[in-house]
Amino acid sequence: MSLRWDAELAPGSKATADDLAGAGIETRFDDQLDAEQWLTDNFAELADLGVASVTLFDEDEKVYGPMRLDEA
Repeated sequence: MSLRWDAELAPGSKATADDLAGAGIETRFDDQLDAEQWLTDNFAELADLGVASVTLFDEDEKVYGPMRLDEA
């Protein structure tokens, strides 16, 4: 199992792939609980970068999402 978040930027966001990587969006997780805890701890920073929503994937299979960050 290798879980990861995929981020969708809001229209007009100036964030780059490097900005998202620096925020940790490329982090891989061994279980869903760890992935969800990471999002809980980091969603404000992601929202500040202009991330509108995130989707959780296990490898290439969507687990759930997109989930808007203003609803997280």
